[in-house]
Amino acid sequence: MNYRHAFHAGNSADVVKHALLITLVQALQHKPGALTLIDTHAGCGLYDLGSGQAQRTGEAAQGVLQVFADGNPLLDTYRAAVRSVNVGPALQLYPGSPQFLAQLLRPQDVLVLNEKHPEDVTALRIAMRTTPAAVHARDAYELWLAMLPPRTARGVVVVDPPYEQTDERARITATLAAAYRKWAHGVTVIWYPLKDRAAHGRWQEQLRKLGIPKILSVEHWLYDDDQAGIYNGAGLFIVNPPYAFTQALPPLLEALRAALAPEGHRGRLTCEWLSGER
Repeated sequence: MNYRHAFHAGNSADVVKHALLITLVQALQHKPGALTLIDTHAGCGLYDLGSGQAQRTGEAAQGVLQVFADGNPLLDTYRAAVRSVNVGPALQLYPGSPQFLAQLLRPQDVLVLNEKHPEDVTALRIAMRTTPAAVHARDAYELWLAMLPPRTARGVVVVDPPYEQTDERARITATLAAAYRKWAHGVTVIWYPLKDRAAHGRWQEQLRKLGIPKILSVEHWLYDDDQAGIYNGAGLFIVNPPYAFTQALPPLLEALRAALAPEGHRGRLTCEWLSGER
């Protein structure tokens, strides 16, 4: 599956991913100690919802625009983060994960971004030029391991690949195993699309076999029944989620489910431990 950020900016997967990422980082910031935030597949950083790429799919209409039409106050923080990159009431721009993370930075925090695609890393540097982010253009999996353990005791690694390569899941699994050996208490967030339930089940089993004590799985299934052969939603594997984050999840997930449910479908936003706490 090829999932380039520019074609899907502001869709339902982005909404869930970014709303949860904000909540996760804010939960970690309950403690004053510095955080290192690492985004291994950072993309362009900022996306024009009126571009040919975004307009080709039109997915923002079923994502961020639905959330802006929804009045649930639990989504106010997410909406404010999106508004901050726009001028005026119209939503012309959508922030990628680097922009959301940059907005959350405290003076003591560190932001490291990586994007290997030549055109995208150029756009990323332009989008992040007013922030203190360090921008790299390296192989994502090499950078992931090279940055661990970070100089700060705590931090988050965000892994959000386009799944262009057939071995993407295998590389994630192998790199996560090595990363856990280097930084066992670090928080890792892995985004993935939901398409083939059987293949996804096999990947879940491979991750369980790594023996990592705490992996939380959050999955957003758009439709009430699987739609064969198409994109059905997306999920996040979260290694070592903090307690404050898991406690905040149930009402937030319900707010997201209700705001993003496609017409004629209720949708599902599930949260369960792949390994660890029950």
